[in-house]
Amino acid sequence: MRILEIEKLSIDYPINIGTVKAVRDVSLYLDRGEVLGLVGESGCGKSTLGLSILNLLRPPGQIVGGQIRFKGTDIVSMKKHSLMALRGRDIAMVFQNPLTSLNPLFRIDKQFLETIRQHDPHIRKEKALQQAENILDALGVEKKRLYDYPHQLSGGMRQRIMIGIGLIMNPEIIVADEPTTSLDVIVEAGFIDLLNRLRKEFELSIILITHNLGMVAQIADRIAVMYAGRIVETGSADQIYHNQLHPYTYGLINCVPNISLDQKELVTMPGNPPDLVDPSAGCPFADRCPHVMERCREELPDLIEREAGQLAACWLYEETGEPPWKN
Repeated sequence: MRILEIEKLSIDYPINIGTVKAVRDVSLYLDRGEVLGLVGESGCGKSTLGLSILNLLRPPGQIVGGQIRFKGTDIVSMKKHSLMALRGRDIAMVFQNPLTSLNPLFRIDKQFLETIRQHDPHIRKEKALQQAENILDALGVEKKRLYDYPHQLSGGMRQRIMIGIGLIMNPEIIVADEPTTSLDVIVEAGFIDLLNRLRKEFELSIILITHNLGMVAQIADRIAVMYAGRIVETGSADQIYHNQLHPYTYGLINCVPNISLDQKELVTMPGNPPDLVDPSAGCPFADRCPHVMERCREELPDLIEREAGQLAACWLYEETGEPPWKN
């Protein structure tokens, strides 16, 4: 069952020198119980897209086109009171930096209580705290840390607290923006196990925004690759890792060090992402692509299905049949 649909979404950020086209004509979907990995370089629009799902864009950011439908209801046109009810209860977000998300003036228990009582104002304090203790225990945090202030916790613990606040109301969708940045590999593995358990038990749907391609490989059902505010390729995790159709995806995957290969030096992609204030008329990856053609600089390719269940926005298929790295 399709639980979230994003259709032709565009987001602008007006600044002094022009308007940043942060997200351009993005279309995605998320099924119930599915994990969708959203990957790409810094500045490609991943976090902006994640924030827009809960209509949390900070001014001057604004949605200038498209729809975001949760179970058929358009979030973009929701009234404020409906949005407040939706956030945390139906869709929750785990933010990238817990230091800017947790209130330094209040203990952790108060911040859990605030979230719970926003949606269940009549719940007894003891029951709410028990829920918080249970979720922290599942995340490997001692219950007594519930009564600490944020500054008394390590970076990894603060991140787990943010994850716990996101999960506390058993939402249907979690938007996780780099949720394991501050975690060591052991805690990260436990977090992945927890997400897998929750998605099976509650049919939890997850949008995982990350640079960690190894983590995405372990948990994602499908992956969307984002570049310069656009989706350039989508497919199953197996397709993205073993059958890349877009040159950017190919470069991104091959930049990951592989200890099982006799790799003497790291592979890199030359160049930098394009200027989103004045994007070119053609493919945004054209200036960095080793297979660029004249058409790439003049026309923007559509994201269309190239193989079963796998979409890519690239002119190589019209010109050569398939990309050179597959020959």
